[in-house]
Amino acid sequence: MPNNITLNRFFDALNRRDPKQIGTLIAEEAEFYFPKTKPMRGKDQIIRFFRILFHLYPELLFQLERTIIEGKTAAAHWKNRGINRKGKPYNNEGITIFQEGDEGLIVFMSDFFKDTENF
Repeated sequence: MPNNITLNRFFDALNRRDPKQIGTLIAEEAEFYFPKTKPMRGKDQIIRFFRILFHLYPELLFQLERTIIEGKTAAAHWKNRGINRKGKPYNNEGITIFQEGDEGLIVFMSDFFKDTENF
């Protein structure tokens, strides 16, 4: 992540609920660690996760607050808000660690967030 362009594209695609665009940013061999789930390995499994997330949260918007970038690693601090499929409001705040591979695609993501009770 040498700059914020990939991070902004990722969060824009997330807010547009566009798994196809998210997939263009993720390497085939990528890994994703999300609280209370088994590690996800491979682009297809990660995209499947986002499709399920979009189903569980018909409204979910992320606001990127700040980023810290060091070499090919970035930490993105975000806040989100939305409504789950039961119509209940949801909001949270967290950090996602990203790592870029040699091809310029995301090869690693790990989420850390404040409220894990809803997952």
